[in-house]
Amino acid sequence: MASLVSSPFTLPNSKVEHLSSISQKHYFLHSFLPKKTNPTFSKSPKKFQCNAIGNGLFTQTTQEVRRIVPENLKGLTTVKIVYVVLEAQYQSALTAAVQTLNKNGEFASFEVVGYLVEELRDENAYKTFCKDLEDANIFIGSLIFVEELALKVKSAVEKERDRLNAVLVFPSMPEVMRLNKLGSFSMSQLGQSKSPFFQLFKKKKSSAGFSDQMLKLVRTLPKVLKYLPSDKAQDARLYILSLQFWLGGSPDNLVNFLKMVSGSYVPALKGVKMSSGRPGRYLDSGIWHPLAPCMYDDVKEYLNWYATRRDANEKLKSSNAPVIGLVLQRSHIVTGDESHYVAVIMELEARGAKVIPIFAGGLDFSGPVERYFIDPITKKPFVNSVVSLTGFALVGGPARQDHPRAIEALMKLDVPYIVALPLVFQTTEEWLNSTLGLHPIQVALQVALPELDGGMEPIVFSGRDPRTGKSHALHKRVEQLCTRAIKWGDLKRKSKAEKKLAITVFSFPPDKGNVGTAAYLNVFASIYSVLKDLKKDGYLGRDHAKTSAELIEEVIHDKEAQFSSPNLNVAYKMNVREYQKLTPYATALEENWGKAPGNLNSDGENLLVYGKQYGNVFIGVQPTFGYEGDPMRLLFSKSASPHHGFAAYYSFVEKIFKADAVLHFGTHGSLEFMPGKQVGMSDACFPDSLIGNIPNIYYYAANNPSEATIAKRRSYANTISYLTPPAENAGLYKGLKQLSELIASYQSLKDSGRGPQIVSSIISTARQCNLDKDVDLPDEGQEIDAKERDLVVGKVYSKIMEIESRLLPCGLHIIGEPPTAMEAVATLVNIAALDRAEDDISSLPSILAATVGRNIEEIYRGNDNGVLRDVELLRQITEASRGATSAFVERSTNSKGQVVDNSDKLTSLLGFGINEPWIQYLSNTQFYRADREKLRVLFQFLGECLKLIVANNEVGSLKQALEGKYVEPGPGGDPIRNPKVLPTGKNIHALDPQSIPTTAALQSAKIVVERLLERQKVDNGGKYPETVALVLWGTDNIKTYGESLAQVMWMIGVRPVADTLGRVNRVEPVSLEELGRPRVDVVVNCSGVFRDLFINQMNLLDRGIKMVAELDEPEDQNFVRKHALEQAKTLGIDVREAATRVFSNASGSYSSNINLAVENSSWNDEKQLQDMYLSRKSFAFDCDAPGVGMMEKRKVFEMALSTADATFQNLDSSEISLTDVSHYFDSDPTNLVQNLRKDGKKPSAYIADTTTANAQVRTLSETVRLDARTKLLNPKWYEGMLSTGYEGVREIEKRLTNTVGWSATSGQVDNWVYEEANTTFIKDEEMLNRLMNTNPNSFRKLLQTFLEANGRGYWDTSEENIEKLKQLYSEVEDKIEGIDR
Repeated sequence: MASLVSSPFTLPNSKVEHLSSISQKHYFLHSFLPKKTNPTFSKSPKKFQCNAIGNGLFTQTTQEVRRIVPENLKGLTTVKIVYVVLEAQYQSALTAAVQTLNKNGEFASFEVVGYLVEELRDENAYKTFCKDLEDANIFIGSLIFVEELALKVKSAVEKERDRLNAVLVFPSMPEVMRLNKLGSFSMSQLGQSKSPFFQLFKKKKSSAGFSDQMLKLVRTLPKVLKYLPSDKAQDARLYILSLQFWLGGSPDNLVNFLKMVSGSYVPALKGVKMSSGRPGRYLDSGIWHPLAPCMYDDVKEYLNWYATRRDANEKLKSSNAPVIGLVLQRSHIVTGDESHYVAVIMELEARGAKVIPIFAGGLDFSGPVERYFIDPITKKPFVNSVVSLTGFALVGGPARQDHPRAIEALMKLDVPYIVALPLVFQTTEEWLNSTLGLHPIQVALQVALPELDGGMEPIVFSGRDPRTGKSHALHKRVEQLCTRAIKWGDLKRKSKAEKKLAITVFSFPPDKGNVGTAAYLNVFASIYSVLKDLKKDGYLGRDHAKTSAELIEEVIHDKEAQFSSPNLNVAYKMNVREYQKLTPYATALEENWGKAPGNLNSDGENLLVYGKQYGNVFIGVQPTFGYEGDPMRLLFSKSASPHHGFAAYYSFVEKIFKADAVLHFGTHGSLEFMPGKQVGMSDACFPDSLIGNIPNIYYYAANNPSEATIAKRRSYANTISYLTPPAENAGLYKGLKQLSELIASYQSLKDSGRGPQIVSSIISTARQCNLDKDVDLPDEGQEIDAKERDLVVGKVYSKIMEIESRLLPCGLHIIGEPPTAMEAVATLVNIAALDRAEDDISSLPSILAATVGRNIEEIYRGNDNGVLRDVELLRQITEASRGATSAFVERSTNSKGQVVDNSDKLTSLLGFGINEPWIQYLSNTQFYRADREKLRVLFQFLGECLKLIVANNEVGSLKQALEGKYVEPGPGGDPIRNPKVLPTGKNIHALDPQSIPTTAALQSAKIVVERLLERQKVDNGGKYPETVALVLWGTDNIKTYGESLAQVMWMIGVRPVADTLGRVNRVEPVSLEELGRPRVDVVVNCSGVFRDLFINQMNLLDRGIKMVAELDEPEDQNFVRKHALEQAKTLGIDVREAATRVFSNASGSYSSNINLAVENSSWNDEKQLQDMYLSRKSFAFDCDAPGVGMMEKRKVFEMALSTADATFQNLDSSEISLTDVSHYFDSDPTNLVQNLRKDGKKPSAYIADTTTANAQVRTLSETVRLDARTKLLNPKWYEGMLSTGYEGVREIEKRLTNTVGWSATSGQVDNWVYEEANTTFIKDEEMLNRLMNTNPNSFRKLLQTFLEANGRGYWDTSEENIEKLKQLYSEVEDKIEGIDR
């Protein structure tokens, strides 16, 4: 324990304001440290550096703890060794080896100093490193895979390489590997040479990268050496021996390694006889147990030893004991740095679980997993669950991963797979005091990559001693990890009839009409379908409700948002004493909520748990944040803790109902967004405390991988994807339909005398439909010539075709009910509309356009400009695409509309040229000459996609998770851009954060940025915008592989540079000549989710922006520099700090809370909303101090926003538009910028829409109008919603509330939108009664929203309309409260 607090940095006892208020609290701190405590701890000053001091680079350890200078030279030659490693496990073994050599003092004295690669970020540490190299004899490097640091090592060592006696680099990036030099042996040709030796390194695609190739090299050494001249063969042999010694890692091996290299290559020791033994061999892979007499390479032998252990009790030896597999890193075992592994093994055994701990020497664990965890005869697993303690991906470690191979091995094993984390780049204190939690580089390598294998639960289980570099267990975390691993294993062991499941639904915003909210999901119908399936399968133990309507009634007490019932069904009343006994962290909630029970989820005496129990299944309602209705709390820059009712809910589920698993039903609840570290939580973090020890299964929308990833990392969820509802085209209705008929008659009659007359009808109808805001219409009665007539008609036509072809998710999805084949047609048409160059698939529109000698891009441009001929041609192409796709789908389904899954049917379709259904369809159109081969390739791809869309594994995967099996991982995202998202029912993951932005994303980004700047120039008198304020979203960047990230880079004029492993960790400026315009300044608001997932990309952006601010360029060509210089002068800070442009929330907080204020009507005026935005979004990321996390920089934020000429957001998929969710207006600063600007001018507001192949940049008001026409006011959309009953009314109300949100933040909503909505839903008596009877609570909220829009001045309407709304409001109020007049 003493060693934990003796790093050389001290803090005074004053309160460190950067520590979260909770981690400062004395009663939590003990829980991270080993159990023997040091009595002087509380009195002495805190001797650790909080990372908010200095530059915040996490590793505040220093190379001096790894420096050994020989004391007694005895006139011997001194050999100086400098080493750089990724992790510190070699530190203690190397130190011991050098001390042994110096003690024996026979041949030479050894001086050694070691650096952890992360320490080299620090300028002073790097200078000392360069100085140390100046008089070194030998340099050793290992596992150097972070590009910016690899380049630093390379440039320092290169300067000294010729002078150094030996340079040994073990598995690292090729740039560093090329530094190797032992006599005549070198790797300077690495990856180029023809010699068989180098061929081993060259296989770029090799799954596990260098480490395993090197092991192979060791084994094939004799074959390789015969190709080399004898002196070279000797040097190469010594390199291989060195590698064997290094991988052997024990002090004895390292003594021999140092003797061999010094004796062979240090000139002063040339004649000295230094005998070095053979490398002590350890198994490359095997089973290791700290109490076993040896390592085993046969699992049967190991289990025999286990059964005869004298120290183990009978319970542990019994055949009923749970069995947990552990995956360990061999280097920790051989270097003796294994105390953290021992702690996990001992904890599991103390909890009655048998352990099979396996290890491997390379970085490919897939072989050992299959060899030691699966019974070769029965092919069944020996283990119930597996925990990897390496933190790395299963195959490939930190270098190149092979996820398909890992998934194949884990599918065979078929048990839950947990990847826990040892701290690599931080000491225990640095992690404890950090609001970020894990170091950003570790998140990229050890959290994001294992998720691609299907790894779950990134729990930090061991820390690092700053002095010795040794790992030590964090006991409270080890307990959490082991208990959860056993609980997941229990799901494999228990019978279905005894398993208890807690299904948790959400109610957001808190209101009875909102119970069971989830994106795109009909929650109660889905739960009903899941329960039916589980019952059939032997779960439950008693009957549940007969219909989904009955289920709603039982959970929320009284049918259809219950008349005359103010409360939900109470499943359990928990008194305060019981609550405090069951909830150890209850006192930590009092700071925000006072003493229990409080007034949320309580009757004044007890805490109330809402829900309904059916035998072994409990359906409960998760409480909400609790502060939605309190404008003061919404202003706090950091989010409040959960309230007592929230904590009581999870205490009930775990300790009273005793759930074996909790199923969170749909996207999304609030558990994973509670305060705490971003990733790598401690037990003072609320999500960790709340979920406790319950395995968490979470149904998440397939198109939302970013928030799903937050749920995985912060609430340890096994996320299972569900499909969004099938998309349809919005179609046309009322006046829009009439317009399309008028345009059709104009085209056939335009050259007759009736042309002008029809055009004037078109103009007046377009006005009635409020299209005059989107299209410049001539005054009625104005004479216009034929050419202008065509242009007016073309522009109106283009507008209504845009509305008609917009994709809508229709209705709500029910889990376990995939769409029929015909429902999938619109999705397939859109999949077919994108070129997929990487697979050599041409888009259907481009194939059809080529048939008539046109380029599809040209047609898109002409259509956008209202060229009548192009608008008509595009409509014909769209119609032909739909027709050909429908013909194909009809032929590949049976009479019931199911896809026939035998490949014969597809083959027969694809084999007969003229009979192919799409050819038959096109033969009757102008596109009959379309390229057959391209069509065949495309429809073969569409056939695969169709099978995936209608596949149904959502309930299947849930059952796999409940049976303690492995759920196959898969990417989340937009199925149209990336059909690999399908079929649903996969464990959703995001992507490797270091892989974005891709080259393709940069290409698309350039197009959007150029269109945005052109559009702004037109609206801004020909001037470029000086600053654009924009938003970066997590999901959008995952779906588009970093398009919006690349847009920011292109605005400021930098480009991403990938390293040799294809990872993006650097940017370089693009010259002004190439850019062809000024560099545009940006203010980047990153969503809290983007901040959590892409902290490395925030680092990259901040470095890019600061680099541009420091370029010596004219200010009228570099607005970043212009503004940074002005702000530096005003604020009296340096230019780098003034160029801070990357902002988000404080760590552990999400959103600006404007959405909560609007949804709950808890705001007074717009100024209050703007204050929320400023107080919650003004936390900056600083690339010069990446370890500090988010620092509040409100002045810089306000000054940067005050220069914005435009605000900008991206829409990336057809399913989510501006009024579907509250996130978009929550992040919109349009009105705020107007208030901050000195001239009070309103900035232009733009939305880029990349949901179709024809990317558009529209103004915000155009997009809001398009959204209202295609959704809220569109009968196809609202009838689709109402067909789902109770949930549908809420969906309609939500769209109207979000529209008010846009009025509040931007003022860009036209009056007619509210007027038409009122006509559609309130003036129509039949509609009004349907809404009132289906969900009276949501209907009441709808009335309230109309009245609020009027009261706040966003909707100007007749007195009569307002009176009717008020009267209806009091009627529905009485009805809800059960007063019949």
